[in-house]
Amino acid sequence: MDLLLHTCCGPCATYSTLYLAQKKFSPTMYYYNPNIHPYKEWEKRKDSLQSFAGLKQLPLIIEEEYELSEFLQRTVFHEHERCGFCYQMRLEKTALKAKELGFAWFGTTLLISPYQNRELICSIGRKLAQELNLSFCDEDLRPGFRKSQQLAREFELYRQGYCGCIYSERDRYYKSP
Repeated sequence: MDLLLHTCCGPCATYSTLYLAQKKFSPTMYYYNPNIHPYKEWEKRKDSLQSFAGLKQLPLIIEEEYELSEFLQRTVFHEHERCGFCYQMRLEKTALKAKELGFAWFGTTLLISPYQNRELICSIGRKLAQELNLSFCDEDLRPGFRKSQQLAREFELYRQGYCGCIYSERDRYYKSP
């Protein structure tokens, strides 16, 4: 089954694509991440994913436009809800791209991270799937998180220290009292 897989970075793609292929999916990776800040970080993650795609000969679609302004416009004054806005933006764009390209399925590598809100991601994905007459792949990829990190090291992929948004970058250094 063809699957358009929103892909946040190379490390998360490693295990996710292998696992989904075992589940009879044929993933096409899709890089759309307007939340990532700064631009050089966005670029490093994109380059890492391109490297992985080349190594494994996996199809990859890249949205080259850096839409940080749109992400910030949606999240400013709503920082505590930022993850939901972020999931919505990325999954909606992925679902619309899947529909445009004729994919019946879409999903996201965000489901590999134990640090993301799986229930919210799946809720948004299922709602979009219903609205657009698609199927959302809600496979629980979290058991492969450590393996994805190991594979990233083996493939010498860039590994980031935060989810990507300006708020998470702040939070990794600054702990409010």
